[in-house]
Amino acid sequence: MKFVSFKALAGAALAVGLMAQGAMAQDMQFFRIGTGGTAGTYYPIGGLIANAISNPPGSRACEEGGSCGVPGLIATAVASNGSVGNVNSINGGTLEAGFSQSDVAYWAQTGTGLFDGQPAVEKLRLIANLYPESIHLVARADAGIASVADLRGKRVSLDEPGSGTLVDAKIILGAFGLSETDITPEYLKPDQASDRMRDGAMDAFFFVGGYPAGAIAELSSQHDVVIVPITGPEIDALRAEYSFFANDVFPAGTYRGQDAEVATISVGAQMVTSADLSEELVYGITKSLFNDTTQGLFANGHAKGKFITLENAVQGAGIPFHPGAEKFYKEVGAIE
Repeated sequence: MKFVSFKALAGAALAVGLMAQGAMAQDMQFFRIGTGGTAGTYYPIGGLIANAISNPPGSRACEEGGSCGVPGLIATAVASNGSVGNVNSINGGTLEAGFSQSDVAYWAQTGTGLFDGQPAVEKLRLIANLYPESIHLVARADAGIASVADLRGKRVSLDEPGSGTLVDAKIILGAFGLSETDITPEYLKPDQASDRMRDGAMDAFFFVGGYPAGAIAELSSQHDVVIVPITGPEIDALRAEYSFFANDVFPAGTYRGQDAEVATISVGAQMVTSADLSEELVYGITKSLFNDTTQGLFANGHAKGKFITLENAVQGAGIPFHPGAEKFYKEVGAIE
């Protein structure tokens, strides 16, 4: 009889374990999603989506109450500087996906707007439109501003240089025959513009984001402000020219003193990626976003999660869908 030492058996067991561990590692795939600052909306939504599409090796099956994500995928939400930074990181290969306003994605993919004079990010592709980011025009109640046209001659903050809001604000002004020379422009973050308005040194400011926005809610609780409608034939013509804008509305009571709904327009918060990612992977990710289990998690996980629906996913695209996402949407009849 041939005896095998304990040491040899232990070594063999270790080798088998390492082989199994290696096989598991080969089955794993890491997926980084660029979001925004930790205090904003992108970051928590990114965490929800990362959890939804992840399905690490050894997870329980979806039908058994486990993850309904892509087998072997481990996704993480990464804090970032937002839309422009995410697009550049996707283009540079340091993120697999990221969140972007639909206008920023359009400008990047076409080399226009914020990306004018830069090489177009031609491989940028859409996975899903997530939820609307409403364009706010906030004015002092005593400033005599009832429409965009009334901004002529007023002190107006258009947001920071390099922001998507600044470009949107200039487009909206242009739709009403105005430019920066027709107003006294300032270029401040919304919280800074709010402070100036409290001091009586600002008449109005633009902000793009989900409602209710914290800075505006705080301002309206302390001072009389109005949410100015962004509507009319000028906006109809604007939407015909820029496909990434959508009609939107602030429900009555969104902000203190706002007793009736107010019409506006919005851009989409989108999940974008690179055309270089495989069709199979993006198909699996897109499918994971819209099963019943995931939809329930979104609806209960964040105020904006209820907007992440199949119907909204294909609205206001602006840029081409990734082939994997397009395949899923065609399968379920969301697009033709």
